[in-house]
Amino acid sequence: MTDINVTELAARLTKAVTDRTALEPLTDELPDLDLATGYAVQRELRAQAGPLAGWKLGLTSRSKQAQVGVADPIYGFLAAGNALDIGAPLHTAELIQPRAEPEIVFVLGRDLSGAHVTASDVLAATSGVAVGLEILDSRFRDYRFTMPDVVADNTSAARYLIGAPVPVTGIDLRLVGILLEHNGEVVATASGSASLGHPAAAVAWLVRTLSARGEGLRAGEVVLSGGLTAAVPVAPGDVVVAAIDRLGTLELGCR
Repeated sequence: MTDINVTELAARLTKAVTDRTALEPLTDELPDLDLATGYAVQRELRAQAGPLAGWKLGLTSRSKQAQVGVADPIYGFLAAGNALDIGAPLHTAELIQPRAEPEIVFVLGRDLSGAHVTASDVLAATSGVAVGLEILDSRFRDYRFTMPDVVADNTSAARYLIGAPVPVTGIDLRLVGILLEHNGEVVATASGSASLGHPAAAVAWLVRTLSARGEGLRAGEVVLSGGLTAAVPVAPGDVVVAAIDRLGTLELGCR
């Protein structure tokens, strides 16, 4: 897509974050924007993001993939500066239209790369798993976007909160129960199998996909293995709780 200026599109998205002002989808203006170019825009954003903490996955639900007509997940990066500390509030005024969703988080104990990595390889390389909350914030008005748009927008990544990791040994991550509460009300439940049948399978897909670009996961990095429920909008005064069986509970207050 030589007629599309990747640097200029990345600058538009960066300005939307800075100004906290939503955009119309890039594909409204550029209908030929494809997924490969979306990832090129994302890599431009990654080069400007400072230290990285790891990666995140999206569209890991088979039903959601069928709904939007894709066969694979999508991925983005996690900037270290966007991490939230346990007990610290989410400042919603820094964002445009924040939403929260629960995640199973993998912490890598050693480097992992290769075109044939399996879920078993991921589990063997994992030093711990944790409950996480991802705060999404699409830079596109009303979360209206195509696949190339959301990939270019780093899969709506904004903030993330990760609990204390626990050993993965003895935990069947397919079967763990997930509960999302919003202001004291249970708004969604799921199981770990909502992410490609097994969250480690989603991470394995990421490793294989990064391998095609000569990249991989590094020891100490974290991977958000995909949203397990629908995301809930949050506003000042809200409290969101994510609880995952055997992994723990996280509470996030919003200001």
